[in-house]
Amino acid sequence: MRHPILLFGLIAVLAGCGNDIAEREARLRPLVGQNEKAVIEAMGVPSRSYETGGSRYLAYVERRVEVVPGMSGCGGFGGWPYGFCGGGIPPQVVERRCETTFEIGADGLVRTFTLRGNAC
Repeated sequence: MRHPILLFGLIAVLAGCGNDIAEREARLRPLVGQNEKAVIEAMGVPSRSYETGGSRYLAYVERRVEVVPGMSGCGGFGGWPYGFCGGGIPPQVVERRCETTFEIGADGLVRTFTLRGNAC
């Protein structure tokens, strides 16, 4: 019975992440049409870059580790402090990652950007 509670909690947390994507895209959208220097001024030095077919790609990688708390396997009955113990769910370590990649055209201006990962 505790597993559905954890599942609903996880769904609620992930549902809240939907706004993060829209907010991140809204912050990055003004960089489209700007030059590479503007991207570096706004984002810092890229994690890596790559050139191919007349375009340059600047990738920014963000990583963080989160610990999702576990749940005790103990519970009481009707307000009684004594109940049952067993099982439970251990804490989970989750790596969150977001890679933002900007495409810089041959003219030196940002054409587009992409977001990839579970923390965007």
